[in-house]
Formats: sequence, structure tokens, C-alpha cells
Amino acid sequence: MAFPESFLQELKMRNDITEIVSAYVGLKRRGRNMVGLCPFHGEKTPSFNVYTENGSFYCFGCGVGGDVITFIMKIENLDYVEAVKFLAQRAGMNVPENSYDDSMSKLRTRIFEANREAARFYYATLQTPQGAVGLEYLHRRALSDRTIRHFGLGFADNDWTSLCRHLYDKGFRDDEIVAANLGVRRRNGGGIYDRFTNRVMFPIIDLRGNVVAFGGRIMTDEKPKYLNTSDTPVFKKSTNLFSLNNAKNSGSRTLILCEGYMDVITLNQAGFTNAVATLGTALTSEQAMLMKRYADEIVICYDSDEAGQKATARAISILRNAGVLIRVLSVPSGKDPDEFIKSKGKDGPAAFKAIIEKSGNDVEYRLSKLRQLYNAETTDGKVAYLNEAARVVSTISSPIERDVYATKICNELGIDKGAFNQQMSRILHSSNREAAKKEIRQIQTDLSGRNDKINTEHYKKPRSSSAEEALVVYLINNSDCANEISEKVKPEQFQNLFIRRYYEYVLNRIENGLEPLTNLAADFTADEVSKLYELMSRSIPAASNTDAMREYIKVINEESTKLTADDVKSLSDEELKVYIDKIRKNKQ
Repeated sequence: MAFPESFLQELKMRNDITEIVSAYVGLKRRGRNMVGLCPFHGEKTPSFNVYTENGSFYCFGCGVGGDVITFIMKIENLDYVEAVKFLAQRAGMNVPENSYDDSMSKLRTRIFEANREAARFYYATLQTPQGAVGLEYLHRRALSDRTIRHFGLGFADNDWTSLCRHLYDKGFRDDEIVAANLGVRRRNGGGIYDRFTNRVMFPIIDLRGNVVAFGGRIMTDEKPKYLNTSDTPVFKKSTNLFSLNNAKNSGSRTLILCEGYMDVITLNQAGFTNAVATLGTALTSEQAMLMKRYADEIVICYDSDEAGQKATARAISILRNAGVLIRVLSVPSGKDPDEFIKSKGKDGPAAFKAIIEKSGNDVEYRLSKLRQLYNAETTDGKVAYLNEAARVVSTISSPIERDVYATKICNELGIDKGAFNQQMSRILHSSNREAAKKEIRQIQTDLSGRNDKINTEHYKKPRSSSAEEALVVYLINNSDCANEISEKVKPEQFQNLFIRRYYEYVLNRIENGLEPLTNLAADFTADEVSKLYELMSRSIPAASNTDAMREYIKVINEESTKLTADDVKSLSDEELKVYIDKIRKNKQ
């Protein structure tokens, strides 16, 4: 059962979407709407729109859309019920009890509780004889007891059922333990066993202080060296960062991006509380956007080995697209941050601070890598370096910044700046031409609906689908026309079964005296909600254009009477004549 309509309407009225979104996105007025850089994907040109009149949002860049509840669900990683409670608390409203299905919310709560209990269990185990090997490992890595306690580090012993038994004693069921990925079902159906054994455990804590997952480091040479919690209802690796809960309170608008847990913990112990790390995966655009909320500058601090350098190159591209300033830290002697700080003893923190201050931005980093790759003392090497350097500098959007680097490179190698600029112009022209072609191809693909993974039937039946989509939007904007529309178009006439769901849903709500979209986020998936708001955001005839409405109805009626080629072949001569007469009548 859904929340009461009156409650949801008041909730949205007391949580103005422009005010809510402004807490996360810098908005500027553009006509009747507000626009800004999307918080859900990296972009340099604003494509995120807030429609103040109907309390909705839509991003033309990544296709995410919805109302204020949908926005909070997405930005805070909450389910529907949790998002409603979040907004109700903000507005000082009481949430009606026993009026909604909160089964998923209750499961998420139980997973949080199980994770918290597991973290306590792992920490306690670390202090026992069974955890001695883990504690010795952490002390050998020069971590103090205070640091171990601050991060809640623990140990999963070699008993394959100790955590499960402990959670049973605390009242947790098999399905809850498995949902948290703390336990795994046996193949023979004989119960469950612990996911983590013989590992030092690193709790992963979200921005609200919840333990959402764990990382575990094996104490032997077995693989994998690090094992992480799989995705669960409360955790997704690609959208979380280790120790961001600490870094956001560091007082700095700079984040140090490390490769692993130990680097982050060592830096924290040395006073660099603004360090974070990805969770066993390469950096994602979602993580970059998350960091952007708390930082203006990211210092990439990956290992100097080949894998680390590849990861650095990939991270630069993702972070540039997210619109943050980037610096790349090169730790001397090929050490990682953990090794470097320890090697300097008590001077470690000051030495690390010094190399951060000396670190160059991403352009300088890429140019230095090119200098190492090509021998500029030879003619061929010099030409190759300059060609590649021109490609790097041409990616800079600021003309002033491009000119500064061009001048510096030409002075260093003693070449004519005009020639270097000419080469950059060729590269820019080629890149812009390719980008324009790509944009045109993308627009054509979007218009055809060929790659639409939600509205998959549009591509197969574009004429009927377009009319059906437009009629649904018209119905949402003109609920007073519901009777006229429902008399002329029955749901079974819709050729696109996905759009038919919208039509039946909206029509049913209007016929029952309800607002069309008040409870949409509870009744459709996030992608389905976004798709409907995409349709509503398209440029279509005026909302009250009855001529347009009747044209949509006409097309739907025409298309619904058409038979497939196989159907036509199976008709008798008399049936075929009746069918042709019917088509002619519909076109009159």
C-alpha cells in the first residue's frame, strides 16, 4: 500500500525541488527553468534542468529524471521509503505508519545492523588469540592501536561459521546474512557459511556513518589478496569510496586519491585525513562525481608501476570529464605512499607534504611521461614528442592555458611556436569534426530509439510509439481531457506495450481523482521514471493543443488496425476487402 496522496502532496510542497537540488547543484535561471551541471555524470556544459512549475528535473546528458523524491533517492542512495522519510524529517512532518510497503527499507535496515554487528565482532576477534596474526600484521605495518580503533579494523578468523553463529545469536536470519553478503549459501542446501575467513577486515562506512560493506586482506599467499563485499541493497562498489566519511570532514577541498586501504589509513595516521580510495575497482565516473561534491581538486596518488600508471591515465580522463582540478603525485623511488612515509620515519609526514606541494597538474604529468618515452635529442624523437605534446595540449579547453604550455614547450625545445600552434589547430579541427560527427550519429540513434534499453519497442514501431508517447504526455498535462481520450483510445490499441503501462497507470489515477504522477517513484523503477520524464521534457506541441491530441489519436487508431504481412497473406479475398475499406475509413 502506498503513502497517502495528501501526505505526498504536502511533502513535495514543503520540499521545494529547486531548494533541494540547490544544496547539491549550482543552479542558474534559464527562462522558466533552472539549469546546472548534472551531479550524476561529468559534463562541462549544463544539461541538468529543474522545472520549478511542476517540481521535476531531467538531465538531457545522462537521461536521469523525476521529482524531488526521485532526486533524493539517486543523490543519497536511498530507497523510496527512506527518501520519503528523509524529506519528511527535513520538513518536520510525521510519516504515516502502516500505510506503505517498507519491506525493502526494513531489509536495508537489517543489513546495516548486521554489518555493524559484524564490524564489532571482527574488531573483538582482532584482540583475541584467534586474531593475533591479524593484529601482528597491522602492527608490522606500523599502525597504532588508536588508528586501528579509529578505522574499526578487525579480523575474520579461520572458522568458516564463527560470524554466522554470532549473528544467529543476535537474532539475524539466514536470508538477512546472505543479503548483506556476510554469509554464503552452501551448494548442497545445508545452511550458510562465512564469506570472509583468515583476513584482516576493513569496514567501509558511508557518509551517514553506516557500515555498508567490508574489504578483507588474506593472511596467506592465496588469491584474491583482497576480497570485497559484493553489491548488496545498501552497497555498490562503483558508487562508494573508502574513508570518504572521514575526508569530507577534513576541512580541505582537496582529496588525495589512493589505490588501497592501507595507503589511506597510513596517510590518515600521518595527518592527511583527506585521503580516499576506490573499492577494488578502477575509478568510475560515479565516484568522480561523488568526490566533486566534496572537493575542487583531486591529487592522484597511485603506485608508480605499470598498472598504477595505466590507472592514473584512466583516472585523469574521468576526473577531467567531471570538471575537477587534477594533480598527479609521483612518489620517489617507486614507493607507494605507505612505504614512503615509513621510510622517512618521524619526518615522513613533512616529506609527503613536500612532494604533494611539488606535484604537477595532469597536463604536466602527461608531458613528463612523453619526455621519458621519446629522446628529444634525436630528430625523430623530437618530432614524435612534439606531435604527441600537441595532442595533449590541444585537449586543454582554456586558450590561455594552451598558450602557456605551447610557449613553454617551444622554448624548451627551441622550435617556432607558430608551427606548434598550427599542428594543434589541425588536431583541434580534426577532433572537433569527429566530435560533431559523433554527436550527429548519437542524435540519430537517440531519435530512432535503436539503443533505448527501456522503451525497446519504439524502434520497431516508431510512428505508433511516437503518437502513443505524445498522447500520454498530453494526458498528464490535461487530465480534464481524460474522458474524451479514454473514449477514443483503449489501452489494447497501444502497439507499444511499455508505453501502454504509462497510459493505463495515468488514466487510472485520473479516473480515481488522483494526481497523475504523485506516487510514480513507488510504482515504477528509477529507469522507468526517468524515461517518462524524458518524454515530458521533449519539445512537443503546446500542452493544450487539442488538434495535436486528436492527431495522436488518429495515428493510434490507424496503426492499431494494421495487420502484419503474414496476417494479410492469411486473409480471404472478402476479409482483405473489408480490411482495406477499414483503413480508408480511418484515413478520412
